[in-house]
Amino acid sequence: MLGGAVPAVPAQAQSAVPTLPAVTAVRVGGDGQKTRFIMDLSQKLDFAAFALANPYRVVLDMPQVAFRLPDKAGEQSRGLVKAFRYGLIMQGGSRVVLDTTGPVKIEKAFTLEATSDQPARLVVDLATTDRTSFMRALTLDNGPERRVTAKMPDVPKADDDPRPLIVLDPGHGGIDQGTHAASGELEKDIVLQFAKTLRARLEQGGKYRVAMTRTDDTFIPLSERVRFGRSHGASLFISIHADSLPKNEGQAEGATVYTLSENASDAEAARLAEAENKADVIAGVDLTAEPDDVANILVDLAQRETKTYSSQFARSVVGEMKSTARLHKHPLKSAGFKVLTAPDVPSVLIELGYMSTKQDLKQLTNDTWQAKTAAAVARAVDQFFAPRLARGSARAN
Repeated sequence: MLGGAVPAVPAQAQSAVPTLPAVTAVRVGGDGQKTRFIMDLSQKLDFAAFALANPYRVVLDMPQVAFRLPDKAGEQSRGLVKAFRYGLIMQGGSRVVLDTTGPVKIEKAFTLEATSDQPARLVVDLATTDRTSFMRALTLDNGPERRVTAKMPDVPKADDDPRPLIVLDPGHGGIDQGTHAASGELEKDIVLQFAKTLRARLEQGGKYRVAMTRTDDTFIPLSERVRFGRSHGASLFISIHADSLPKNEGQAEGATVYTLSENASDAEAARLAEAENKADVIAGVDLTAEPDDVANILVDLAQRETKTYSSQFARSVVGEMKSTARLHKHPLKSAGFKVLTAPDVPSVLIELGYMSTKQDLKQLTNDTWQAKTAAAVARAVDQFFAPRLARGSARAN
């Protein structure tokens, strides 16, 4: 209803809607020896604080909250805190990550009840320390329980359903915003919308089961995305992103489709893979806790069949997207993206365009363009599965 009266909401309905605790302000004070970080809260809540290395950072985990902070909150440095980020880390949980100037120790971490003239507060006192002491404390304090266990979306049940399962992986999410446009648009929002559009398009024909690694603004660690596809027997994994270039690197435009390679196809591909692979660090995940079968997965990529299938599908995507999207001057590339490391699931990463380029951004945020481009990717999926579906149909007859 636009321009009209807003219908009244019954009191019972209003009371049924849960209200999240809110973070209403943040202050950082101190110097290069001792620094205090304070968050004002709408109510007192429990939280956990721990430190991680490489890079040095302090992580604050808490129940899900609403962050009511200015747009550029966290970008200013003060004392031992270079910057901080915040966002949803999983359904029901939020996270704040403080980037620190070096190794620090958490001297105190506590919350205060609201008083007559002060809101509830979360307080963290940091002090500088040496690396040896820091690493000793890290070993003692950070056990396996510090690892994030993301709540993944449900997958359509297979049972006796022979249809291939396609996993769509919208990049970033939650505390990890991905890149952003100068006008404020966020990569994590654009790629989620595109993935939902593509899912609807793929499900129309009834030939596939489709699942998404995230269906809302939630952070999912890279290894969990890979594990999600493998554990559910995915037949195809499509990761969706949007690129950006720093101002000092000039301008680029158009869509690119990546497959996995230990050796990047060019310097730009290597830069992008390095940036994307930092997602877990951005969100404060302790990558040293990852199991060897994920951390060293490139060893298993000798499975030439999977790599061949990935390349075939990538070529089909580029061929179909020519009719709907501007393509990068070198639209087929390869690099060491962690999210593509499943050795038994054909996987590609699609960069829809450059958010740092005005014309690309105009397309990326256009519903009609997204629908046409999703249809193009869906046609490439049809080409990829056509031989398999034809064999299945022949056997059924």
